[in-house]
Amino acid sequence: MDFIKKPMAIETKSFEIIDDIIKDEGLSYPVEEPLYKAIYQRAIHTSADFDYLDNLKIDADFIRKFEDALTRPVTIYTDTNMALSGINKAAFKKIPWSLECLISHDLTAQMAKKQGVTRSMAAVQIALQTPGKKVFVIGNAPTAIFQLLESSKEQLEDVIGVIGIPVGFVGAAESKALLHEHSMPSIVALGRKGGSNVAAAIVNALLYQLVGRGV
Repeated sequence: MDFIKKPMAIETKSFEIIDDIIKDEGLSYPVEEPLYKAIYQRAIHTSADFDYLDNLKIDADFIRKFEDALTRPVTIYTDTNMALSGINKAAFKKIPWSLECLISHDLTAQMAKKQGVTRSMAAVQIALQTPGKKVFVIGNAPTAIFQLLESSKEQLEDVIGVIGIPVGFVGAAESKALLHEHSMPSIVALGRKGGSNVAAAIVNALLYQLVGRGV
């Protein structure tokens, strides 16, 4: 059987197929600007789900603040190790940023037990208490979004924005709807769909377009 073996060729062909399906089905990208289009493409590429053309909401303020911060130290906090693992490290090394997932830390577990909350909520609290600019990438835990939205304006001063893509049936749609309505800059997948893989894909789309893929 003849099939494509090179990873980049597979990816390129996948994007061609995505574009062809969108055209054939009479669909369109909500925004044709390359950076926005890349975000939609990678969300679809990762999930094989064209609903992201409708439910993925990209705040222009998030894009602007994300890009403006690329030359300064920033920490991305993910809610799962899967999301952290999915972010392309070669591209990430091109910027003075760091990656953290606090979900498995002992302090997170201790705080969650003491307060009777989820580890995701405790992890957000710890991140907010940590000095420095930050971006939250949430692909699994609606409670992490709720915790952010319940935080004070002062606590959120260092938050550049939130990629809120949690998947699920309990709180997922509700948390994302609230995030979308909030003044905090965000990229949100409205409804139940999402996941750590999609959240990481969105980060990669941003990095590839803004700083390059890396080697």
